[in-house]
Amino acid sequence: MRNYATQMEAARKGIVTEELKKVAEKEQMLVEELLPLVAKGKAVICANKNHACIDPEGVGSMLRTKINVNLGVSRDCKDYDIEMRKVMEAVHMGAHSIMDLSSHGDTIPFRRKLTAECPAMIGTVPVYDSVIHYQRDLDTLSAKDFIDVIRLHAKDGVDFVTLHCGITRKTIDQIRNHKRKMNIVSRGGSLVFAWMCMTGEENPFYEYYDEILDICREYDVTISLGDACRPGCLADATDVCQMEELIRLGELTKRAWEKDVQVMVEGPGHMPLDQIAANMKVQQSICQGAPFYVLGPLVTDIAPGYDHITAAIGGAAAAAAGAAFLCYVTPAEHLALPNIEDVKQGIIASKIAAHAADIAKGVRGARDIDDQMADARRTLDWEAQWACALDPETAKAIRDDRSPEHDDTCSMCGKFCAVRSMNKALAGEHIDIL
Repeated sequence: MRNYATQMEAARKGIVTEELKKVAEKEQMLVEELLPLVAKGKAVICANKNHACIDPEGVGSMLRTKINVNLGVSRDCKDYDIEMRKVMEAVHMGAHSIMDLSSHGDTIPFRRKLTAECPAMIGTVPVYDSVIHYQRDLDTLSAKDFIDVIRLHAKDGVDFVTLHCGITRKTIDQIRNHKRKMNIVSRGGSLVFAWMCMTGEENPFYEYYDEILDICREYDVTISLGDACRPGCLADATDVCQMEELIRLGELTKRAWEKDVQVMVEGPGHMPLDQIAANMKVQQSICQGAPFYVLGPLVTDIAPGYDHITAAIGGAAAAAAGAAFLCYVTPAEHLALPNIEDVKQGIIASKIAAHAADIAKGVRGARDIDDQMADARRTLDWEAQWACALDPETAKAIRDDRSPEHDDTCSMCGKFCAVRSMNKALAGEHIDIL
């Protein structure tokens, strides 16, 4: 019988949970090192007590940077079987988390299938599902309706929920007065903003935050405090709307911790490269080290079709400066629902960014695989290189497509290969080129 409600409460009581043991082992840490980080909220273990098949992961700036993959059906692309194939492919490729952003049809069976079969963390955005669940227009929904959907998701085993708690009726005036280029680009944030405008009421996720915390505590659901005012273009980065919301999210973080509820804080968004590190430091200060979960950041606005690269550049900079969790971006960002190939490209780009950042900030064991790759390249051991590669299938396919005349070279250098020449020279062998 559990004598704790959440991973945070257990850590504060000095209880080493099975989930914490597994995370410590993955991170090459002692449980005594990880326990105080979870107790203080600087690391979270998103593991709903009803998600029985979860393979737990830790999220925190001192841990390996984690990757989230957004999936789900929409009115234009509504095949749940295809989405489930994407889910399993994403997990196979190393995604640590799946966010179900479905906005069409009967979402309950798909969500329950995820928490019954998927070992990755599962996240949702309940405000999307509220309209779909009740099949009613936004302005007819009540605060109770929104909260009941949060409870439904928690019972279904969802590990974390994105809630846009940080905007209030004051935000309406800010958006109107500050004349942002892109206003609000957060889908959930725009729905909450629209609901407040149409009903004249306060944000229900802010007004009834204590009731939401009680639900999250009961099921050990981590709150991901959504950034409704994240910048949707470079011009809106680090503006008054974004920063005031962040200050409010810092206050909400402390209130959650008072009830032993775990918290992540979401961040930008589109942002010039030179502003990223400062934003990470400001968030760490205001939110007292709560893990930062960023979308990108995308460092330019002009690369549709290549935004997985745009986001990888920003993601590496963000994670190196303290972000803990990267939401992947695919080539389809801003354009369409991603297909399986888009998902693959997005994951690989995010994994490169995360790994580069982990090396930069000295995460334990992060560079080991790079050193193994260097050894394999020095000895021209191709099989060992495939074993080290992030995407061995693609690497092997490229080499096979342009096979060299000699196995100990590649088709670009041939016998001019520097590695081959050095190996032979150091061994005192004749170097034949022609």
